[in-house]
Amino acid sequence: MSIESIKRELADADLFLDWDDLLLELVASIATERKYSLHDLIFDENSDSGELYVIADGAVEIQINPGIVGSGIQTTRQTIAVLRRGQNFGEVSLLDEGRRSAAAISVHNGTRLIILPRDKLNLMCENVPRLGYHLMRSLAADLAMKIRSTDHEIRAHLTWVPTTRFES
Repeated sequence: MSIESIKRELADADLFLDWDDLLLELVASIATERKYSLHDLIFDENSDSGELYVIADGAVEIQINPGIVGSGIQTTRQTIAVLRRGQNFGEVSLLDEGRRSAAAISVHNGTRLIILPRDKLNLMCENVPRLGYHLMRSLAADLAMKIRSTDHEIRAHLTWVPTTRFES
């Protein structure tokens, strides 16, 4: 995929909305594209991290193993989010350089991801402060939206009261 086509894909992504052509071209210059088949593991929970992913086509499930916290017993993974074209993932480990907090699985054959390596992105941010400012602002807005969504789901779960059915 050419830098120009990656640039167009990034321009349509939520994280890069309203970025100018120069900044998009700089980010596109360090990006790679990778295709995944149905049910391919993109990365596993607790694995090393080093990339930010933008979905160019297809969909990705973000899954967690509930057994990792608490009992430590391996259980079936549970899907906590389904992400589609234009959305991104991997941003937390991009920022804190920690291990992956969830697994990512391709759920469409031919899912295409644009991959931005942390080391190159950090170097670019250091050398082009305007790019770093835009990236950190975009990541902060993206994470704030995800936190608000999670907060809403937690509130709904905590305040849910089952209805009582009366038999006649």
